[in-house]
Amino acid sequence: MTTLLFANRLVDLICGGYRMEKRVVNLEGIDFDVYSLNTMVVGTGAAGFNAADTLYSLGHRDIAMITEGINMGTSRNTGSDKQTYYKLTLAGDEPDSVLDMAKTLFSGGAMHGDIALVEAALSSRCFYKLVNIGVPFPHNRFGEYVGYKTDHDPRQRATSCGPLTSKFMTEKLEAQAKKKGIKIFDGYLIIGILTDKGEKSIGLVALDMDKLDGPDMGITLFNCTNIIYATGGPAGMYLKSVYPMSQIGASGIAYEAGAKGVNLTESQYGIASIKFRWNLSGTYQQVIPRYVSTDEAGGDEREFLEDYFPEPGKMLDAIFLKGYQWPFDPRKVEGYGSSLIDILVYYETQMKGRRVFLDFTRNPSWGSKDGELDFSHLGEESYEYLKNSHALFGTPIERLVKMNQPAIDLYKSNGIDITREYLEIDVCAQHNNGGLLGDIWYQSNLKHFFPVGEVNGTFGIYRPGGSALNSTQVGSFRAAQYIATNYKDAPMSVESFLHIASGQIGDKVRLARALRDNIGESSNVLDRRKEMQRRMTRAGALIRSLEECIKAIDECERELKRLLKDTKLSSIDELPDAFRNRDILLTQYVYLNAIKAYIEGGGRSRGSYLIRDDEGRLPIEELPDKFKFTLDKGELTDKVGEVELKIEGDNIFCSIEWSPVRPIPSEDNWFENVWNEYLKGNIIK
Repeated sequence: MTTLLFANRLVDLICGGYRMEKRVVNLEGIDFDVYSLNTMVVGTGAAGFNAADTLYSLGHRDIAMITEGINMGTSRNTGSDKQTYYKLTLAGDEPDSVLDMAKTLFSGGAMHGDIALVEAALSSRCFYKLVNIGVPFPHNRFGEYVGYKTDHDPRQRATSCGPLTSKFMTEKLEAQAKKKGIKIFDGYLIIGILTDKGEKSIGLVALDMDKLDGPDMGITLFNCTNIIYATGGPAGMYLKSVYPMSQIGASGIAYEAGAKGVNLTESQYGIASIKFRWNLSGTYQQVIPRYVSTDEAGGDEREFLEDYFPEPGKMLDAIFLKGYQWPFDPRKVEGYGSSLIDILVYYETQMKGRRVFLDFTRNPSWGSKDGELDFSHLGEESYEYLKNSHALFGTPIERLVKMNQPAIDLYKSNGIDITREYLEIDVCAQHNNGGLLGDIWYQSNLKHFFPVGEVNGTFGIYRPGGSALNSTQVGSFRAAQYIATNYKDAPMSVESFLHIASGQIGDKVRLARALRDNIGESSNVLDRRKEMQRRMTRAGALIRSLEECIKAIDECERELKRLLKDTKLSSIDELPDAFRNRDILLTQYVYLNAIKAYIEGGGRSRGSYLIRDDEGRLPIEELPDKFKFTLDKGELTDKVGEVELKIEGDNIFCSIEWSPVRPIPSEDNWFENVWNEYLKGNIIK
């Protein structure tokens, strides 16, 4: 690739008198901007903003952030009935310790013990930072930050400031970053991670989406020593999703660059509304709404759950328990458990082609008389909860008014009045427990590259609710700590950067040009994406089989090879979406290969998915053989699956290695010894 350097110029883009170098280079007859700085933070959610703010607080100034849209992403646009932050117990007389919390995280399976210890140890520090910048977590009049139990939590470590906890976190962290004057490149899509021989990251290729119609197609280069990658989970893979529409993810280009994945088999799925995407946990279920199925046109209404339960009490209790036990869990299917409801909703929507709704305006017919629910049908747990909440009366919406009026207001503010209308639902992808590999400093196998937040594969099979929000803060803090201590070097010269990366840059430029050449009168970009998403929901979500997985992998590989030939754009404005489709395909290919390897290795149903096993048994006799399964017995609980994508010319494949989990470390915590090591600078390394 011919390279000609043009005019140097320095532009003041970062606070505190620090100046970011901007140069213009000419590659193959086109001028491109190149920005040089120490650290780029990709993403403006809770993890990204905390990373940038922490770097600044540690004295690091040569930093900037980059995002597709500052108001996009999961942290700012998602939540649940009572969105949870999970941390060490900070109230009451219940004993707790860092090691106890680490054991809880580690006990979920397929999680490294040293990372569990880090996430426990720093949970209080990160939590109190959020408190100090104004996130309104509740405390009592003595200053104790009270808690409650969440799923997979033996203590009362969970806390919340309502359904929008992560939104509050993001907004307060954003205010800190803006107060410090940290530069944010808003409206840029990352399309490539540049590396030095696939061993360390050295920069980024992005599209400035305000300049797509220019001769450079908006392509902008960033020459940086470090990348903190806070792009969120790979939400764009799925059709049935509770991730916000604005959240796509950018995991594919990380795998393409050589970053490994870990535990990509492990994601969470659960019941959510689909017109306005929101988890339907907590009181939405505990008030016991009606589950209604209709045909595509909204006719042929029926309460379908009663066809599968032996008595009304079993059905009502299962609905109630979906509030506590929101994620689908194959261990909670048999015996008419709460996760049977997920399967029945899936059966109605994704196999029968019907639509399913929650109706809060009337009580379930089965178990009611003259419209009044007979609470004597309820089991002890359901009954006592509603009794203690003074809600043993009325309709579901009347109980919800009593217990959680903000849950109603939330939908009303998004154009849905659940006091009058049905709420359409499905079983949706919600969280990725796996993701990109990281060590205890959240650095990838690709050096100088730090995946943080949901894009990092911190968790294994099961995790306490709210631990993901804690991980956004702990991971971003640790990455910033490591960079500020060990990776403070200025970026390489632009000449050296281009010498190493010109081939990789040229590949992206040629791909953009080829896509631009496909502009015509019609477009298929979004239609193709919907087909991709439909495939992943069919083959790689909560119901899986080896046959479907292999079929989906073949489709992904074929579509990747035909991407340029098959993609049609109607304008240059669709160029970013074409690149997003490519990222989705790469991500699906890697995830599906991980799932295939797990099944072929004898892996069975666990976590939040059911794997078809013709030698297994059905949850209930009324369901088809597709739902036959066998529960995992822990054969792979003490291992993690590490996945690496390989692209060699037209050939694409994945290598997968199963490694033992690292145990929780047993450290020498004698104060004088730790202090001595700390003073010598031997801790952060």
